[in-house]
Formats: sequence, C-alpha cells, structure tokens
Amino acid sequence: MSFTQDLRKEAEPLFEKIYYHPFIQELKDETLSKEALIHYVKQDYEYLNAMIQTRALTMAKCSSRKEMALLNEGISFILNDESHPHHNFCDVAGVGYEELHGESLAPAAHHYSQLMLQTAASGTLGEALAVALPCPWVYLDIGKRLYEEIQGNKRHIFYPWISFYGAQEEPRINKTLEWLDKIAEQSTAKECESMRKLFMTGCRMEYMFFDMAYTQQKWPV
Repeated sequence: MSFTQDLRKEAEPLFEKIYYHPFIQELKDETLSKEALIHYVKQDYEYLNAMIQTRALTMAKCSSRKEMALLNEGISFILNDESHPHHNFCDVAGVGYEELHGESLAPAAHHYSQLMLQTAASGTLGEALAVALPCPWVYLDIGKRLYEEIQGNKRHIFYPWISFYGAQEEPRINKTLEWLDKIAEQSTAKECESMRKLFMTGCRMEYMFFDMAYTQQKWPV
C-alpha cells in the first residue's frame, strides 16, 4: 500500500467515529438544532480563513508552479465556492450569512487552526500537506456516505450541503494524495512518522470540530 493508503487504513476508526457523531447523524435525519448549525457556521468561517492561510504558507514551500497551482485551486475553492454549504445551514437556521462573521474561535477550532498554521509555517512541505489533508478527506467521505443514505433526495433540507461535499473535493484530493505519496517515497522513516502523526491529529481535530459545533463549545472563562 502507498503512504496515504496506510494513513486512510489507520484512520478508519476515526472516520467512523466522525460519521456516527450526533452532528452528522442528526444532519442526515434533518433534526440538527438551529443552535448547532449557527455555531458550526460561525466557527467554520473562521477556520476556513486559517485553512486559506495554511495553503498560502504551504505554497511558499513549493518548488514548481504545478504544485503551487494545486494549492491555489484549494484557496480559490474556499474563497469562491465553500460559502455555498454555509448558506444552506443559514437558510435552515433562518439567519443571514453575514450575521455570523467575526466570531472568536472556540477552543477546539482554535487548537485545530493553530496546529495547521504553525505546521505550515515551520514544518516541511510534507508535514504541511499532511496536517491539512483530513479536512477535505473527511468531508468527502461524509458527503458521499450521506448522499447514498438519503438516496440523492433533493427535497432533503441539507441536500445542498450533502451534494456539495459528496463530489466537489474528489478530483483535487486525488492529486494531493499522489503528491504526498511521492514526498513520502523520498522521505526518511522519521519524516514519514511526523507526517503520520500530524495527519492522525488532524483527523481527531475533525471529530472535535463537529463535537464543538454540536455542544456549542465556548471558552469556560
């Protein structure tokens, strides 16, 4: 198996935990609370700003325009397209999208954002790619599985969110997986272990992000 195939196999229990988190299951059942939806959008807007910065910092480590272009696609996707699923949540919650900007990051979102930014700033190219990989990979998995569960029902109140993540990320993530595999082939065992640990921590933070939204986590003091 390739490096990323090994990562995915090791992370399978975490992917399952994420998929069966109440946030995702209640989204599927159309019972997710307005408060959870609003908290998610507030936090995800700020988290995605950190993801844009992470990709920009990672781009500075690239040696070819092909690599830069792939990261630029990711930045463009967030800036121009990823507000679409946010609007779906806002419509269901009955709030305006612009009302939810400027929120300070909750503990889990703050930790996740700082992990990505610090890794992209001071780590290797492989580490920067590995720490940011869980986000698109997890969302693709969730979207595809939910789409199958709802049988493509366009009347589902979260159909725009589900269909968006069920297909949008796949072409780009496959390129990223191939890229990371090539880096791993040229890396030492110690470097690969560092990439693996960062990826697994990112997967755990994906779980914590949904949990943070579901419980409307805030700083205790």
